[in-house]
Amino acid sequence: MPYALASTRHAERVRGAVEGRLPAPSDSPRLVSSWQRSFERYQLDPGSVIGPRVLSAAELREIRDREESFLRASGQCLTRLHDMVREADYCVMLSDAHGVTIDYRLDRERRNDFKHAGLYIGSCWSESEEGTCGIANVLTDLAPITVHKTDHFRAAFTTLTCSAAPIFAPGGELIGVLDASAVQSPDNRESQRIVNQLVRQSATLIEDGYFLHRLASCWILFGHQNRNYVEAQPELLIAFDENGNVVAANRRARECMPCLDGPRHIDEIFDSSHVHLRDIGRVETIAALRLRANGSMLYARIRAPLGTNGYGGHSARSGHGGGAAHGAMPLRRDAADAHEYDRSALGPFLRSADARVAENARIAQRVAGKRLPILLLGETGAGKEVFARAIHDASARRNRPFIAVNCGALPESLIESELFGYAPGAFTGARRHGARGKIAMADGGTLFLDEIGDMPLALQTRLLRVLAEGEVLPLGSETPVRVDIDVVCATHRDLAQMASAGAFRDDLYYRLSGAVLTLAPLRERRDIAMLIDTVFAEEAQAAGRPLALDATLAARLAKFAWPGNLRQLRNAMRYACAVCDTVLVEARHLSSDLAASLPQLAPPVTPCSPAAIPPAQPASLRSDEDERARIVAALTAHRWRPNAAAQALGISRATLYRRMAKLAIVGPHRI
Repeated sequence: MPYALASTRHAERVRGAVEGRLPAPSDSPRLVSSWQRSFERYQLDPGSVIGPRVLSAAELREIRDREESFLRASGQCLTRLHDMVREADYCVMLSDAHGVTIDYRLDRERRNDFKHAGLYIGSCWSESEEGTCGIANVLTDLAPITVHKTDHFRAAFTTLTCSAAPIFAPGGELIGVLDASAVQSPDNRESQRIVNQLVRQSATLIEDGYFLHRLASCWILFGHQNRNYVEAQPELLIAFDENGNVVAANRRARECMPCLDGPRHIDEIFDSSHVHLRDIGRVETIAALRLRANGSMLYARIRAPLGTNGYGGHSARSGHGGGAAHGAMPLRRDAADAHEYDRSALGPFLRSADARVAENARIAQRVAGKRLPILLLGETGAGKEVFARAIHDASARRNRPFIAVNCGALPESLIESELFGYAPGAFTGARRHGARGKIAMADGGTLFLDEIGDMPLALQTRLLRVLAEGEVLPLGSETPVRVDIDVVCATHRDLAQMASAGAFRDDLYYRLSGAVLTLAPLRERRDIAMLIDTVFAEEAQAAGRPLALDATLAARLAKFAWPGNLRQLRNAMRYACAVCDTVLVEARHLSSDLAASLPQLAPPVTPCSPAAIPPAQPASLRSDEDERARIVAALTAHRWRPNAAAQALGISRATLYRRMAKLAIVGPHRI
């Protein structure tokens, strides 16, 4: 049948079903409701053969950066699912909570076929844009579904079959959708039953992996009704703090134990009078616990909190056992107030060996959720967004949206519509039904404005109104929308100086600076050695094989200036773990520019060694002093912007970094 004729017939079938003249799709009430919404509410054309909207590389990069922990938790499951369905010519896609495809797996030889069908990274699958499809229906109904061929609303997708399942965060909110799609498949939708089941199982695995990642600082109970499956395939995951208060539970645990719906202490759920739960976490043992609700038995193993650090990550100490330091902490509701912070997402920062990090976390814990804007200052890559997310997770809004916007990454022409949204027909090229802005999307939660110092002055006035009046006015609309948000901002600039110079609205500055916290650069952190070990352990674990960091290299890394801070450190460790061809990661496994920039360790000095005798000052030292002065002058003249300074000096940025490290040139806290 010609493609044009097929699309026309499909459109007529959809209209007939919506109007009640023709049978509904697959006798599914969910599909019928979706067709009606697509046709009546969103006014989509069922005969359209145009593929889905695809984000630009910059837009996709911003979203993927924001979802990094979700992507890391899901990567291996995506590959495993694709290995199971690839022989049947399926691709596997992962979307965020808005339907944007942020990761996928497919066979390279079929890439063009899938891309032509719209099954591509960066494609957008919301119901308001694409109508009835697998991802859109899961986003709407929060339940698994198979949308098979002509079940799709739009003619463009009637050759596809899509099985999709939701993925939920520990707090119960949707964080993404897992989908397996094929361009060609049998007409009988029953042929998709096995694929649907595989997708649902994989979504559950991703959920549990994300659960363990986000709650690494908590005690975790792994449980199963069959003792033999506790280690191999635990069904129930319950996270609780060091006072014994339940923090979160995975979906299966909430379904099996309704008592977990409200705040609970672990002793209210299990009769553990015969065993100390902390002792289970310290030794390699499986314990039988009796459920107080119905008297049934559950077999469980408990993992003590993983080692944490001021960056919010966890150490390489894995498995279900824990160290004595953790195991000795009591699991009682009347524990000392000194351990109260451990219930908070800020706990890892509070336990930092760096006093400044711990003090920032103490202040943040006190002001979180107090309707007080927080301003985070620090160099690029110092972990401002990670800290902002921890503040959100420590507040009463932790189960509500956390919306991050990089004001410096958006073109000035787009930032207004991105933040405030727009009404239908507000400008040429606008979506037919308008769009919600980031501020409205953060309603009830936290809005994180990164690089706030780069926001244009004209938009600063509009943001000030949002903060003052609690409402946002979309572009082209005359009706304001009420919003309830907490605001956290971040910048590497000196906003106070900018406000004094008229480059930033002083009234907005005072509105945003309810609490000002400065994050120290990596080179000044007292816990830098621990951070290096922790980040390396995380990247080694992600690499999926046992790796160790050479002690001499670790010491050299700790003395490096790290101009890119924690972001540069993580990328360096990820690269080293990826290219390492042995068990031991050494300097040769680093990128060439970083390896050349690392400082050498001084040899040990003994009373009899020549190194103990002060040498005469060589001419090279005087030339080093001249070069240092020249580089500092260039950096100062260009406000410590490395690109501009390197250009003025006639060298590459990598060379500039190497010379800065060699000459111990350290930039200011704020530039």
